[in-house]
Amino acid sequence: MGRWRPPAPKSAPYITPEGYRKLEQENAALWTKRNIVAKAVTAAAAEGDRSENAEYIYRKKQLREIDSRIGYLQRRMPNLTVVRDIQDTTKIFFGAWATLEDENGEERRHRIVGADEFDQNEQYITVDSPLAKLLLGKTVDNEIVFEREGAKQYLTIINIEYAD
Repeated sequence: MGRWRPPAPKSAPYITPEGYRKLEQENAALWTKRNIVAKAVTAAAAEGDRSENAEYIYRKKQLREIDSRIGYLQRRMPNLTVVRDIQDTTKIFFGAWATLEDENGEERRHRIVGADEFDQNEQYITVDSPLAKLLLGKTVDNEIVFEREGAKQYLTIINIEYAD
């Protein structure tokens, strides 16, 4: 039996202005780093036998990783839609910071962002996540029921903010 898996569903092509700037900065930094690594590959190749040259092998691997990420960014960035203005700031839409309160009175704050901005920041949730889908279009004092790992959580929206 093979290890074939169906392709993951495409993520929403939305991004905040800050997220797009970060991708542009990452792309520029990768090109700078690529130039440095390419020079190191050339220097390592000049040392002779490439099959046993650890520096050459390592730098070639590093160059492949950089090229892979640059390629991804060059394919992805033109397809992204930068969401700038939200007309109705009383509802939760893309880019909103939502403060939620659970039944124990504990508060947590989340920002709905695109898949390309999502990192290990606990406060950021992707627009494609189950919690974000429940929050979209809701207003302050709306209650949602979020089911996670079989347990239901009752959450109340207590604040909505939009970053500048």
